[in-house]
Amino acid sequence: MRILVTGSNGQLGSELKKKSSINANFDWLFTDRRTFDFANLDRINIYLDICKPNIIINCAAYTLVDKAEDNFEIANIVNHKAVGLIAKWCNDNNCKLLHVSSDYVYNGKSKIPYNEEDQTAPLNNYGKTKLLGDIACQKNNSSSIIIRTSWLYSSFGNNFLSNIINLAQERNEIEVIDDQFGSPTYAADLAKTIFDLIINKKWHPGVYNFTNCGKVSWYNFANKIKTICDFHAIIKPVSSKDYYQKAIRPKYSILDNSKIINTFNIKQIDYLESLKRCIKIIKNES
Repeated sequence: MRILVTGSNGQLGSELKKKSSINANFDWLFTDRRTFDFANLDRINIYLDICKPNIIINCAAYTLVDKAEDNFEIANIVNHKAVGLIAKWCNDNNCKLLHVSSDYVYNGKSKIPYNEEDQTAPLNNYGKTKLLGDIACQKNNSSSIIIRTSWLYSSFGNNFLSNIINLAQERNEIEVIDDQFGSPTYAADLAKTIFDLIINKKWHPGVYNFTNCGKVSWYNFANKIKTICDFHAIIKPVSSKDYYQKAIRPKYSILDNSKIINTFNIKQIDYLESLKRCIKIIKNES
């Protein structure tokens, strides 16, 4: 069984790579932008014909949310057009496809957790291209699994956790947005869930949400990081309108995990438990 993981240098790809080392029953193939460039659409089928995977886990994405406002074309190629081609190749070659998507497909105006049937209405180009990718994925391969997640972080790469740790060591005061709410999700937990879905005896196509459990603002999240790490920097709350970002972000990104829990018997872990675990790994590696 050959499993192709795209975006292997990202947070989720790195966690899957780490997990693959203790799951050697599969033939794992990890690719990044250098070895499998989604921007080169003409090469996608050629590459897949050569490596002939049985399962593709698509973690690759254009995730520069603000830059996507000025670079819709490249974001659309990577997040939408390439996904559509991969989905069609999988459909034509009896290959399972698990595609990772985002909470940014929603507008964040809800007051209750989003489920998979709720209306999508992305606020920015990143969200629009991710939604187009979801649609193309389902259109070209009705047997695909799509997992929407939110507020991803890990011990790998640049993310909110690593940024707060770095800033807290460099500054006496940090400004953090306090009116956007979500469920911080440890990429290692998502990687485990993906692996559980792959080894599940039954493949259940469709769209699923997966996050850690909990609801916090970015400000609350930063304070939890500060407490666990025992930092002394002052964290100052600011509103979205006073914190300039080119792309509008959803103010509410809580996702209902009931469907994936009930379908695959997946365990949803509290975000704080996972955050402590991730910070412990970072401290041991520093």
